[in-house]
Amino acid sequence: MSFDSWGGIIRVVIAAMTAYAFLVTVLRVSGKRTLSKMNAFDLVITIALGSILATIVLSADVALAEGALALVLLAALQFAVAWLAARSARVRRLIKSAPTLLLRDGRLLEQPMREQRVTASEVRQAVRSTGSGAMEDISAVILETDGTFSVIAHNRLGSGSALADLTDHADPDAEPDGSRHAPGPPG
Repeated sequence: MSFDSWGGIIRVVIAAMTAYAFLVTVLRVSGKRTLSKMNAFDLVITIALGSILATIVLSADVALAEGALALVLLAALQFAVAWLAARSARVRRLIKSAPTLLLRDGRLLEQPMREQRVTASEVRQAVRSTGSGAMEDISAVILETDGTFSVIAHNRLGSGSALADLTDHADPDAEPDGSRHAPGPPG
């Protein structure tokens, strides 16, 4: 069936324009965190918002008010969880993974790479993308919570304080209490 009626077409146009405007308004009101770089929780919210928008636009069985309520509820849930995560380490650990150190002082860390399903080739590519041609020039490569790689050269390490929250399975500088010294240039 390629065409049912003009009434259905007009309903889709009105529902799409109204739901789209409403979704943009909800996202603007809910804040920047709703559309930030995605972790698993953010991805689920984004997919759910898209699914609800599509349902509102294409399904005559869902009233615009019901779809709008669903959009508001999802945005409110995302806002509440982000608010709680910013204030509670327990909630933060529950919804977000920790960054993982994959290379330290030019040396690949095989166990964390295996656990994160990252290949040596992917780490080398991340290093090359920074313009560096030598792994030995790199102090750390980190797999971030959003799946991106951060590459820190020895000459850019500074105090290493930005590395404080890393998951580091093979840290020769680890203290017995689990704290760690920042990696430094090879000596």
